[in-house]
Amino acid sequence: MRLVDLLSKKRDGGILTREEIHFIVKGCTDNTIPDYQLSAWLMAVYFQGMNTEEVSNLTMEMAHSGETVDLSSIQGIKVDKHSTGGVGDTTTLVLGPLVAACGIPVAKMSGRGLGHTGGTLDKLEAIPGFHIELSTQQFIDNVNHNQLAVIGQSKDLAPADKKLYALRDVTATVGSIPLIASSIMSKKIAAGADAIVLDVKTGTGAFMKTEAEAEALAQAMVNIGSQLGRQTIALISDMSQPLGYAIGNALEVREAIETLQGRGPADLTELSLTLGAHMLVLGGGSDHYEAAYKKLQAVIENGEALAKMKQFVDSQGGSTEVIDNPALLPQAKYQIAVVSRCEGYVESIHSEEIGIAAMLLGAGRATQQSTIDLSAGIQLIKKTGDYVMADEPLAIMHTNNQNLDAIHEKIISAFAISNRKPQPTRLIYKTIHH
Repeated sequence: MRLVDLLSKKRDGGILTREEIHFIVKGCTDNTIPDYQLSAWLMAVYFQGMNTEEVSNLTMEMAHSGETVDLSSIQGIKVDKHSTGGVGDTTTLVLGPLVAACGIPVAKMSGRGLGHTGGTLDKLEAIPGFHIELSTQQFIDNVNHNQLAVIGQSKDLAPADKKLYALRDVTATVGSIPLIASSIMSKKIAAGADAIVLDVKTGTGAFMKTEAEAEALAQAMVNIGSQLGRQTIALISDMSQPLGYAIGNALEVREAIETLQGRGPADLTELSLTLGAHMLVLGGGSDHYEAAYKKLQAVIENGEALAKMKQFVDSQGGSTEVIDNPALLPQAKYQIAVVSRCEGYVESIHSEEIGIAAMLLGAGRATQQSTIDLSAGIQLIKKTGDYVMADEPLAIMHTNNQNLDAIHEKIISAFAISNRKPQPTRLIYKTIHH
């Protein structure tokens, strides 16, 4: 078999067999296929697409290109959740304890943030002493004992995906739905999930800017899950403004704690309960969605969800004192208000611009080598639909720097102020089943 023949086949719209996809992924992993040929293949896929069977085969081959995690010794159905990333997306920190408090095991491997999307691992590391690296056995033991553990992804998990992802980044092929879907799902399959709940974001702060793009990606991933024998469901949720009020690692941990105490922002609470209810149903913790939703509300109200967070943090070496007293989390030296220059309603907030501003303050990474300031970020004061007076704060910058004029302007320009109250935005657009 020669890659040049497979290149021309895909270039001309042909369907690649399982064996042909295996040949490509193996050659990618063992470096027997040069990058220039892999790049040409990615471009062919970008223009010609892939059918459901091809995408499923690519997913499975990438999932098995390195080590896979065997979670069979964890009791119960392991339900994983994946978000396509956004600004202020704190749901994993809320969902983990929430779902675990209802007895459903959450064994999660997470990544770090890059660009304006925060990573769960970075947020957890804002908790003093928290370890994101555990041995596989410790990971399994923690889930069996606590129903919850969150660790960093192994470097050996889906190595073919890592290489293809890096090539997509430099060959303008990132936006291919078959390549995005197989990339996400290969890591979920390799990480040992039995069932998967997907949160596909759409809007200015999301990778998929339009609802149609988000729906196409969600459907592709649900199809893959079904083809590979995993119960999979996807929600399309709004990222036209940041989720919650906090953007930045320590700030988001504080907001997650408040949400588990029943004092969190309405949108973060609703999304967490919605995703969590689907996780409970897939995990066998409830017969139907409405009952699952009420069960989750109950563990917030009776304090069991917060107690589960303490148990989880303690079992991974973190200080539980920060849960009782979030003031012990990293705090920035300066808190600088960004005030409105006019009066009116907040018509919209450009999520991506807010995310980039938070990154520039130090809360995110411009490159994989960038160092994060765990205390830095932005606390929103106003959100879409709120009325603001001239000179009233729109947001507060949390920073250890003082030369902030450009970032200040970026935040101001992200807020559109109007004399008309906008229509409320929907938080969840659609639920996609197979």
